[in-house]
Amino acid sequence: MEEQRTYAGNLKLLGGRLCLDYANTVDWHAGAQSHEWLTSYEDLLSWSRLVGLLHNDEVARLQQLAKQRPAEQAEVYRRAIELREVLYRIFSAVAAGRAPAEADLDLFNMALQQALVHLRVVPASQGFKWSWSDHEALDRMLWPVARSAAELLTSAELDRVRECEGTDCGWLFLDTSKNRRRRWCAMEDCGNRAKARRHYARTRMRS
Repeated sequence: MEEQRTYAGNLKLLGGRLCLDYANTVDWHAGAQSHEWLTSYEDLLSWSRLVGLLHNDEVARLQQLAKQRPAEQAEVYRRAIELREVLYRIFSAVAAGRAPAEADLDLFNMALQQALVHLRVVPASQGFKWSWSDHEALDRMLWPVARSAAELLTSAELDRVRECEGTDCGWLFLDTSKNRRRRWCAMEDCGNRAKARRHYARTRMRS
């Protein structure tokens, strides 16, 4: 059976929060040779469908609108990558016990302000619920990402944000383990590579 090709629409979701999964749309983020999974607006749509921000019909509609508005599409993609990098730097700093850069917080707050303009309270089957307006905005998938980051930054869970200890990995996750000792984005990936390196080092020392 042929192995399924990895792309933006089937990335592993290991962050535990929407904003962290968005920050993890780059592999080897902490290294000199990172790998970008969001290479286009189309990839952004695929990832948004993966995490449940958009349904198939919504993706199809935004694809159509994006073709009609190429300049806007390019600008939304630029802002999407900018937001992703800002979130990575902020939460990477948090995980390391450092204060995020003031410039990064300013950029994030600008994105958050743009998002919250579209947040609405609307009637639901029982009471009311939060919703987003303007369903044909090309950047609509960025709004819940920004809101997710704001909620995590102001929550009691912030001290559970971790950055994978795998060499150059850089993936972020929320440590929900009871002992708060999770070290890897995934044991079967970075954890096993670290174990293999330790085994190799021990073997070299004995030889």
